[in-house]
Amino acid sequence: MASLVHGYPSTSDRSRGWLRYLYRKATTPDNWDKDGEPHPHWDNITGAPMRSWHRMDLVQSSFAMAVMADRTPAWREVYGRILDELSIRYTGYWAPKDWLDQIGDDPRREQYPEAWYENLIPPFLRGKYDVPGWTSNGVEPWGLQMDPIGCDGNLFYKGDFLVLLGFHAYVTGDEKWNEPFDIVRNGPDTFTWTHSRIAEFLVAQMARRPEGIHCENTKIWPL
Repeated sequence: MASLVHGYPSTSDRSRGWLRYLYRKATTPDNWDKDGEPHPHWDNITGAPMRSWHRMDLVQSSFAMAVMADRTPAWREVYGRILDELSIRYTGYWAPKDWLDQIGDDPRREQYPEAWYENLIPPFLRGKYDVPGWTSNGVEPWGLQMDPIGCDGNLFYKGDFLVLLGFHAYVTGDEKWNEPFDIVRNGPDTFTWTHSRIAEFLVAQMARRPEGIHCENTKIWPL
């Protein structure tokens, strides 16, 4: 790391330690396609049942990059490399794995931990309602939609992807993600998008549905 110059913006020892850790984490090779698996250092445990997905770690790790890039913009190559690595992983099968794998109603409806029934499900719907976090791809009236961006629901996947791509463009000034790229990449379930097309699609969805777009099918988040 560069030496600090008194009177000029700098990052703290703690934030530089976090930067070193995240750089190592982001540049450690792994494979987020269906035939691969994310490295164990990507968290898929914290925040169950709603946030315990590897992609949440990608998005939340990006916040610090945007903040530090504003503080020390001369290091944008480091920040940009990390944001690019996060974005690349976000295009793989494992990023929208919940949408792609959680088809129909949750077969575990009657076996949830008691705390989920107490805090997340109205008593009169116990055993008859999917917990928040179960995406329910394929339920009526929407049907099965395997494009995690072009579907009616799955707001949190496509919205968080826009945050990640927006940070990359903001920090680097590079329009690489406005060139067509593929997501999911699982044979026929391969879908092509660009940064701008995702934004335009999401704006059009919101215009059609002022009440909001659902993350899990059947659930619109008032927050």
